[in-house]
Amino acid sequence: MTAAPNRPQLLIFDVNETLLDLSKLQRAINQEFKSETAFKQWFALLLQYSLVDTVTGNYHNFGQIGDAALDMLAQALGQPARPAARKKEILTLITELPPHPDIIPGLTALQQAGFRMVTLTNSPDATVQKQMAYAGLTSFFEQLLSIDTLRRYKPHPDTYHSTCQQLKVAPAQTMLVAAHGWDTAGAQLAGLQAAFISRPGQQVYPLPPRPPSPASLYSMLPASLSAKPATAHTPKPPDCPIRQLYPGSPVAFQLKTRA
Repeated sequence: MTAAPNRPQLLIFDVNETLLDLSKLQRAINQEFKSETAFKQWFALLLQYSLVDTVTGNYHNFGQIGDAALDMLAQALGQPARPAARKKEILTLITELPPHPDIIPGLTALQQAGFRMVTLTNSPDATVQKQMAYAGLTSFFEQLLSIDTLRRYKPHPDTYHSTCQQLKVAPAQTMLVAAHGWDTAGAQLAGLQAAFISRPGQQVYPLPPRPPSPASLYSMLPASLSAKPATAHTPKPPDCPIRQLYPGSPVAFQLKTRA
C-alpha cells in the first residue's frame, strides 16, 4: 500500500484572493477604466512586474508596483493617467476586503484542530496587518508574514524556505494554501506540500508533478489533513465533503458537491 502523505505541521496561507474576496477592488478598477477586463489586466501587470523586480533585484513594494500598473493600464487602454490621489484612493481598497464565505468556517475548524497557521503575502507588512484586521482574521494566525523584508516575491523559492526556517518547520512538513497556480507550483517545486483553493477565474498550473486539484477551503477541514487517507472501507465524516488524492505525493484535494 502506498504510504500516506505527512500531516503538515504548518499551514501557510496566501492572502489576496485566497483568503480575501477582491470583488470590491475589481469593481472599482473596472468602473474607473470603463472596461470589464481592466482589473484582470491590472492584476496581471502587478504580478508580471513583481517578478521583474525579483529577477533584476530592483525591489519596489507591492503598493508601488500597483500604482505603476495603474499608469500602464491607462496607457494600454488609451486613457489619461489618473492623479496620484485617485490612484491612492483605489489602491486603499485592498485593505478593506471581506473574507470569502468559506474562510472563517474553515479557519475555525483548522484552529480548533490545533494546526499552526501563518500568512505569506506579496503585500507589504503594513498592508497585511490592515487587511487581516479589517477582515477579522488576525486571531487565526500565529504570524502575519510578508516577503517585504526578504525583497523577493513569490514564487521565488527563498520566500517559502525563509518562512519555513523562521517557523522552524521543514518544507516537507509545511503546506501552502493558495488560489494561484503559480504560487502552489512555486511551493511544490521548493519542496512544500500544496493545496489549491478554487476561486473564480483561477486555474491550477498543470506542469509541476501531480499538481493539486481544485478545492474549497471546506476541503481543508481537519479530517482531510489527517495522515491516514480514507479508503473504500473507511466512512468519511458527514461534514467532510472531500476525498484525498495522490497518497505519498504533495497533498491534493478534490471537492465533492454539497447537497
